[in-house]
Parts: sequence; structure tokens; C-alpha cells
Amino acid sequence: MAANSMPAHRRLPFVATVSIILAAGIMLTPLLWTLALSFKANAALVGNSAAALSPPYTFENYQAIFGNQLTMRWLLNSLIVSSGTTLGVLILCSLAGYGFARLEFRGRALLFVFVLMGLAVPGQALILAQHRLFAIVNLHNSYPGLILPGLTTSFGVFFMTQFMRAIPKELDEAARLDGASHWTIFTKVILPLTIPAQSTLAVFTFLGSWNDYWWPLISATRSDMFTLTVGLASAQMNYAQTSGLGYLMAQAVFASLPIFMVYLIFQKQIIAAMAGTSLK
Repeated sequence: MAANSMPAHRRLPFVATVSIILAAGIMLTPLLWTLALSFKANAALVGNSAAALSPPYTFENYQAIFGNQLTMRWLLNSLIVSSGTTLGVLILCSLAGYGFARLEFRGRALLFVFVLMGLAVPGQALILAQHRLFAIVNLHNSYPGLILPGLTTSFGVFFMTQFMRAIPKELDEAARLDGASHWTIFTKVILPLTIPAQSTLAVFTFLGSWNDYWWPLISATRSDMFTLTVGLASAQMNYAQTSGLGYLMAQAVFASLPIFMVYLIFQKQIIAAMAGTSLK
């Protein structure tokens, strides 16, 4: 009765709010379930994962992760590789985006189409040639060998190009009247306006690099050069029968914490870029 008496202009926001809360609850349930399992003793979860709903809880699964002497090394490797890849992608894609969006040169459209064709080529199709190339230049088991393949991203070039095309070209013309060069226009005028897009691209790139398993598994053959994803997977494969479900969930939580922190830092820029309000 009370719901029917609610004015129509207030009923719609109420329904939308309830729907969002329900959708968020559905999406958060697996994450909360994983977190609960990670704090349960492995013996308590054998044959009954519902034990995660009741105490006692323990930190022994996380202690087991840090008990591995290589864990912090793997974490450092992932941070170096993901940060280096993200920085390289931002620099290269911003430069390429400016060239495609703001400069006029012969063959620009054809070259842009060629770049976009990279979106249709799966990385697995290039893995043999890529592995052979890096073996010839002796870059396996090194940070450059883990970082360089991630710098070639057609999506990043397309994303930055489209964002820069939306910036009014009158800004370029005004800067040229003041005697600004292309480099000055790029660094002083265009680049500051693309911070929301760069933040979004940085999060996507960092996330993809952090979760990458395929190339680090192939390129890094020494345990001290493993990234966190490869290292934790190797530990799980070695001790799968004794570590248990709780340890596996603790690994998932531990590996995802840096991604969560990155999103918290850049959430405002991501929302602005997705909403298309960064230029208003």
C-alpha cells in the first residue's frame, strides 16, 4: 500500500536503487565467498565448503603464502613487469594517438587500419615467432623480455586516438598562433586533457599485465623470474594435495589485492572517462 502511494517521480529512483543493490549483492557474493574460504583451515573445508560460514577463522593460509621465500620476489617481479608495461603503453599509445588524431600525413588512414587489424590477431598465433625472436636476442628470463611484448596494444592506440579526436581542434589552432610546436601542443595542451583516458588505459593495462599467465609461463623458466601468477600456480601444482581449498582461495585474494588498490586510486578518473564527462 505504501509503495503504491509513493509518487511516480520518486518510485523510479527507488526501484533503480533497489535493483542496483541487488545486482551489486549478486556480483559481490562470489568475492565474499572466496574471502571467507581463505580464512578457514583447510582441514575444515574437506568435503564441506559450507564450513566457511561459521567460525573459527585463521590466518594460516596467508602465513603459508608468505612462508614461501620466493613469494615476495614474485610479487616484486609482477610489480616491475606490470608497472613497466603500463608506463610504456601510456607513452607509446599517447604518442600514436596524437599522431593519428591531430596530424595529417600520407597513408594515415591505411596505417590506422593496419593497427586496428592487430585486434583481430590472437596473441597465441604469434607466440612461436615471438619466443624465437626473444631467444635470439637472449631476452628470456629478464624484465625486458617480460615487458616488451605487452607494449604492442592496438586497443590502446585506438582508445587514445578516439579520445583525442573528441578534443576540439580549436585548441591546437590557438596554440599555434602563440607559436607552439607540435611537441608543446601535445605535452601542454592535449596531454593534460587526456588524464581520465590515460588513467582508464593504465588500469586496464596493469590489470591485463598483472593477470597475464601465458607469456610469463613461456618466457620465465627460472623460479626467481616468475611473476606472481606463475609462481603461485607452480606452488599450487606442487602442493595441490596438501594445501587445500582455503590455501587456493588465499592465493586468489593475495594476487588480486594490488589490482583492487589500483582501482581505488584511479576510480574517479575511470568513472569520468566512462561517462564521457572529462571534456565538459
